Amino acid sequence: MIVNKLSFLIGGEAGAGITRSGFLFAKACMRAGLNVFGTNDYQSLIRGGHNFYVVQVDTEEVYSQSDKINLLLALNAETVALHKDELVPGGGVIYDPDDAPQNTGTLGREDLTLCPVPLKKIVWEELKEDPIMRNTVALGAAFALLDCDMDLLEDVLKDTFKPAVAEANVKAARKGYDYAKSNFGGSFGYKLVKTKSAGKQRILLSGNEAIGLGALKAGCKFFAGYPMTPTTGLLHFMAENERSMETLLIQPEGEIAAVNMVAGAAFAGARAMTATSGGGFCLMVEGLGMAGMTETPAVIVVGQRPGPSTGLPTYSAQGDLRFVVHASQGEFPRVVVAPGDVEECFYETMRAFNWAEKYQTPVIVLTDKYLVESQASTEPFETSRVKTERGNLITGQFQGTGEYRKYELAETGVSPRALPSTQGAIVRANADEHDEFGFTSEDPATVVSMVEKRLKKINYLVKELEETGVETTKLYGPRDAAATVVSWGGTKGPIREALKILKRDGVVANYLQIIYLHPFPVERVKKALDNSKKAIVIEHNKTSQLSSLIRERLLRDVDGTILKYDGRPFSPAYLAAKVKEAL
Repeated sequence: MIVNKLSFLIGGEAGAGITRSGFLFAKACMRAGLNVFGTNDYQSLIRGGHNFYVVQVDTEEVYSQSDKINLLLALNAETVALHKDELVPGGGVIYDPDDAPQNTGTLGREDLTLCPVPLKKIVWEELKEDPIMRNTVALGAAFALLDCDMDLLEDVLKDTFKPAVAEANVKAARKGYDYAKSNFGGSFGYKLVKTKSAGKQRILLSGNEAIGLGALKAGCKFFAGYPMTPTTGLLHFMAENERSMETLLIQPEGEIAAVNMVAGAAFAGARAMTATSGGGFCLMVEGLGMAGMTETPAVIVVGQRPGPSTGLPTYSAQGDLRFVVHASQGEFPRVVVAPGDVEECFYETMRAFNWAEKYQTPVIVLTDKYLVESQASTEPFETSRVKTERGNLITGQFQGTGEYRKYELAETGVSPRALPSTQGAIVRANADEHDEFGFTSEDPATVVSMVEKRLKKINYLVKELEETGVETTKLYGPRDAAATVVSWGGTKGPIREALKILKRDGVVANYLQIIYLHPFPVERVKKALDNSKKAIVIEHNKTSQLSSLIRERLLRDVDGTILKYDGRPFSPAYLAAKVKEAL
């Protein structure tokens, strides 16, 4: 009997409530005191097509999905056909006998525990409810098969749905639980039980939700966004919390309007944000350049998916790194930060607003579909860890000598910032090249001074990052290792799980995570690579854009790459095997 270590997959067609069911299972397991990670896979279809949600549950920290499945919950026959070979020997399958094969022979597997549960009949004939509720019946059956405390699932259902809907779902789950307990109780080789950590306050959230929480805690008062996978979840989160957090959300006619609205709100003094994917960011690039020229502190979240064009709109990639670092015409400073887990999504978003205002420049939070739509359990965030810093902001009346100069040639490149309506100051924003007062100028000497002023900010930002100890990179594992894997963004979870596998197999490897991609942390990366016996870059793209960035900034090559570009996340076992091959 294996206790509290399990990979669970629920699958079916779009519209069957797959993601919500997986989330409910994960949350109930978290309340049992276990660590969970859940991720979804869905096609760009409103109805039909195969969807699935996989949850990894463990007593130790878990960072990504597993390569194998212990329990498969199939809401249609297609799910069984597609995932039966991923099941471990002795794995279980809960299915409706009206939909899926009824014996191991038809599966081509005789080493599985099959648990036929009449999901549709229970919903239609016994409960007289909508057919979509069969997923809740199946969850109840899963809890029975795993001998897990049913109260955990019932409490989650009550907390998730309104009273009348919650009551119906609790009845459905109990029906599935009772049926499976009577027919299959004690037959499965996996068990989930409460740990000593049960009842401890923890949170289960996605990367989108963590970014949203970070933005709200940072004081974001304006959000403009047009729906685009995978950041639509962030738009929804901000909309849900608009009134309670006294912020303003607008869904404009498109991405161009969104970025311009954010620039306008930021110019007026509000902390402002937008979010999109690569295609939407293409449309925002002109607005990004305007924010760069006018020195406006806009925050932009970019959630990557495979491209070009529409590409694979519901899958994940890391193909926009070079684009984001160099987007828009001309030269101007920007910050590009790439969180790798939900905790970093929260804290780096808070910092993004600080960098934007302190250095009066656009900041891009670069994410990917896998990171922002996956859900992970974590400790409640320490909201005091990142203090709000608004930079050189003039409050009240302008007290300077002479006329206010919005683009004053300050030593750091950061001019005193007055907001429109500041008494004693006329605040001009000019997207043409301009002088210190904001008047258009084509004088060569003025042009040179303004270009140098803007780009000077990066030098001072780099200095601040070093002096304050902000983690622009992180190193996991022993410093003396046979291999150093180097990556950024959402590959972090699978890499950390792969390190566990390598350690069990006696392979000593470490992991260099690069969080700040611009300005690039040259000295920290150089130090890590100098100490490395073999450096291997892992990325979700074809051209290894991080490798080229390292070559550009450090004038050196890495020793190898492990690349994936089919839209699906890395598997920890695959990564471990590839690292071994590289050695």
